[in-house]
Amino acid sequence: MKSIEIMVKEHENIRRMLKVLREVSYRIMTGGKYDLEDLPEMIDFVRNYADKLHHGKEEDILFEAMNAQIEKLAKSGAITGMYIEHDQGRLFIANLESGYKSFKEGDDRARLDIIGNAIAYTDLLDRHIEKENTALYKFAENMLPDEIKSKVDADCDQVENEATISGTQARYLNMLDIMEDKYRPE
Repeated sequence: MKSIEIMVKEHENIRRMLKVLREVSYRIMTGGKYDLEDLPEMIDFVRNYADKLHHGKEEDILFEAMNAQIEKLAKSGAITGMYIEHDQGRLFIANLESGYKSFKEGDDRARLDIIGNAIAYTDLLDRHIEKENTALYKFAENMLPDEIKSKVDADCDQVENEATISGTQARYLNMLDIMEDKYRPE
């Protein structure tokens, strides 16, 4: 499925940002060199590229189709687990943002909130991506009827076209390149 190939590629990009976020957390912890104002950019990447664009396609298109078409998965709770992990990730990012704001206002202890939530998020998402890539997407490719696969691909294609027109991918992939260059492990 073309949509799943695109989502796997998005996972690669998300994992790249997870590495950046871990490196920034390490530098905050060890007193290394970092720009605090990069954190809102990373949060923006997570919310708009990883969550709105990528998770939006999963939740609103792929998971909906899988829940409707693959009774075994719907009843097992596998797809519900993916929704729950998306929500956990959103909570970690909200807490990371709150920690950033407190730290910026001078609360030195808030660095714990930044580091703790960043590491929790990166660990959650890395394991989550692995499950989707190796299990859930395979179920979709093997168990969805061809006409549903075509509809999922068409619906995802529409989202991709809208994101291309608005410049979403270009903006966030450029941001990712900049952040990776800036935060290569020392």
